[in-house]
Amino acid sequence: MEMNGADILVHCLAEQGVEHVFGYPGGAVLYIYDAIFKQDKFEHILVRHEQAAVHAADAYSRSSKKIGVCIVTSGPGATNAVTGIATAYMDSIPMVIISGQVSTEAIGEDAFQECDTIGITRPCVKHNFLVRDVKNLAETVRKAFYIAQTGRPGPVLIDIPKNVSAAKHKYSPAKSEVVMRSYSPVVKGHQGQIKKAAQMLLAAERPIIYTGGGIVLSNSSDKLRDLLRSIGAPCVNTLMGLGSVAFDDQQYLGMPGMHGTYEANFAMHHCDVMLAIGTRFDDRVIGNIKHFSQNARKIIHIDIDPSSISKRVRVDVPIVGDVNDSLVDLMDNIEQLKLSGVKQASLKKWWDQIGIWKEKNCKRYLNSEEVIKPQYVIESLWKITNGNAFITSDVGQHQMWTAQYYGFSEPRRWINSGGLGTMGVGLPYAMGVQKANPKADIAVVTGEASIQMNIQELSTCFQYNLTPKIICLNNRFLGMVRQWQQIDYGSRYSQSYMESLPDFVKLSESYGHVGIRIEKPSDVEPALKEAFSKHKNRLVFMDFITDRTENVWPMVKAGRGLTEMLLGSEDL
Repeated sequence: MEMNGADILVHCLAEQGVEHVFGYPGGAVLYIYDAIFKQDKFEHILVRHEQAAVHAADAYSRSSKKIGVCIVTSGPGATNAVTGIATAYMDSIPMVIISGQVSTEAIGEDAFQECDTIGITRPCVKHNFLVRDVKNLAETVRKAFYIAQTGRPGPVLIDIPKNVSAAKHKYSPAKSEVVMRSYSPVVKGHQGQIKKAAQMLLAAERPIIYTGGGIVLSNSSDKLRDLLRSIGAPCVNTLMGLGSVAFDDQQYLGMPGMHGTYEANFAMHHCDVMLAIGTRFDDRVIGNIKHFSQNARKIIHIDIDPSSISKRVRVDVPIVGDVNDSLVDLMDNIEQLKLSGVKQASLKKWWDQIGIWKEKNCKRYLNSEEVIKPQYVIESLWKITNGNAFITSDVGQHQMWTAQYYGFSEPRRWINSGGLGTMGVGLPYAMGVQKANPKADIAVVTGEASIQMNIQELSTCFQYNLTPKIICLNNRFLGMVRQWQQIDYGSRYSQSYMESLPDFVKLSESYGHVGIRIEKPSDVEPALKEAFSKHKNRLVFMDFITDRTENVWPMVKAGRGLTEMLLGSEDL
């Protein structure tokens, strides 16, 4: 059947099972929006800024096993989307971005709303395409979805000139799976290396399992938990891996790194065998590389991306392959070796030492009856939601407090920007999460600075009846900037104090939502209960006026090693 390129695109999206698309129209994509108007296969959500469209599609993917999709127009539409694309790229999130482009004959002529979208996005996408002929459009869309979700996932952009979306061509539904000779990611890990890893783990006296976002993205949480039971080792989850092991699991030591727990960091430093799964050894996790490498240890690293292995830290047993498949093979080898009489070394001394580290009680804080402590708000949020909510966060102190004090028991419930650290993601993330999980409780943990970066999406939420609960930890500062300025810059608070803040209650009400201001600790739980019960079907903006001077502890200063921790202001 012959149809124009825009209709072909819409058919291809439906063919991929797309149910929701986030976007913002403009001249270069009007044929596409006309095709969207005429179809009923998926819902389009009109955001108020292109950055929010990408963030929403990103979170839609993070919180489900689906591919997020967004549409932006050419020029400023595409450049506005770049921050969202880079955010998804850094965290390996599968999604497809469709951007409009000026007509092919105008490319390179500085036409109205023209930019080199392919060139601009090349460093922050897994792959991108410029479709110059309508006959290639359907195949390109199918390739984009295939590339986005296979191997190491990531965002894929399709740039479609306006005349390509207008041109006619025959549409044929997909008849077979996509095969690309130039792209064939390794899935099966090397069996010899996996056997070596099993032997090493069973012989270890001080093993540790260190996992990242790859566990979540590969849906391997159950396999990880089985592995923990099998070998009896402790486990740490990075910021992106939270929830892959339940926060109250006896073998879970917490999050490692700059704001990780004392026991997690010291176990990472003093282990003799480390199994790293789906993680990058990034600077916020392992700190100073020279310090990290002081102790002799054997490192096993499982990752789908060969370029991530030995990139920052040399590993002894590299295993390139799908995390899920590799864990199945690793468990098989461990069970066989156990049957063959290979005995696991005693772990009692290791766990005894870990117990001593835990006695530091590094997450303790002094609560108050006079001023609201942000940690108390997060603990209360966990209590009121029974730990079952989807939590999106912006970036800063509130992000770290949420990671520390909201106990995650399941994967894909914690939605935040880890690699890029993008402020302003929290609210559009919640929009994407609710579209993917319409019956779930959803909370946005944010600060008075972050929320203002995409606060216009309160309008989108009202239009589409999206009802997240916004927990704004308002300390009238760029909190993490202020904390670093206090510790490293002699308390010279340069441009980190937030003046002229809006009345968030009135502002949220002007958008049609419920606003509540909370100033006393005794009102924290009642406000949360009111939001999640009485106003269950409304968006509620809760403005918590919190302690202005509270810092995130523990902390490893930039450039320091994991064991060089500050546990509180007394260590300054």
